Amino acid sequence: MKKVLIYFICLLPVIKTFAQQKDKKLEATVSKLIEGFNGQIGVYVKSLKTGRTISINGDTVFPTASIVKVPILIGIMDRINKNELNYHQKLVWYDTLNYDPGEDIVAYLKPQTEIELSKVMMLMMTISDNTGSLWLQRIAGTGTRINNLLDSMGYHATRVNSRTPGREATRAVFGWGQTTPNEMGKIFEDIVNGKIINKEVSDKMLRIMSRQYWDEEALSSIPPTVFVASKNGAVNASRSEVLYVNGKHPYIFSVFTKNNKDISWEHDNEAWQLTRKLSKLLWNYFNE
Repeated sequence: MKKVLIYFICLLPVIKTFAQQKDKKLEATVSKLIEGFNGQIGVYVKSLKTGRTISINGDTVFPTASIVKVPILIGIMDRINKNELNYHQKLVWYDTLNYDPGEDIVAYLKPQTEIELSKVMMLMMTISDNTGSLWLQRIAGTGTRINNLLDSMGYHATRVNSRTPGREATRAVFGWGQTTPNEMGKIFEDIVNGKIINKEVSDKMLRIMSRQYWDEEALSSIPPTVFVASKNGAVNASRSEVLYVNGKHPYIFSVFTKNNKDISWEHDNEAWQLTRKLSKLLWNYFNE
């Protein structure tokens, strides 16, 4: 009995440490803000200064929409790191992957046009060029290789579904890709800490993800003088975003939604409005 008591007493500092990891005040504030949202929402936030987190439906699987381009980027960078590709090598476009010519730039290239791999990567992450992203998914070794790579890194919820054999059923539910708010937040944190592939590769990914064209939602609530690496994704009933904000109090923020009642594409879309409010709340909270 004495041994058990001594063991429990020794554990008390550890138990206290784990208990302090959750930011209860922030979680209560965020919970109140998202209450009544007409859809399903998941939020993950981590202070990189204190280590404290909040997670609301953080392990729920959501569609990635264009956030799937983060794992595609990881797949490409892994091949570059292995000297199977060169960051500035020339690619030749053969007009075989047109996906959304109304929005994309790559789709408008003339057949046999040469373009640097790095520029296609920039278009994928900056303007979310879907045609270029499908091209890079193939160059990265297809969704199958990307998923195996993610699994080897310990990411078991994030997957590429589109054009990936064996994942047709999950694609019907989640679309191009799937993840959770917690895991995508962890992926961003690992990139920030230089843990994905190596520090040099992680730093390059941060630079690429800091050139975001779509800056009217979460990014709009953060001063333009602050470094932010981010990716967003949107389809009719799902609007999501993930960010690393390097202010005086750095933090990771991911918000994912699905089954949204409001499927409009106007600025006042309910999910986008909520994303802006959440981002403003977090910026003020960490910089007050």
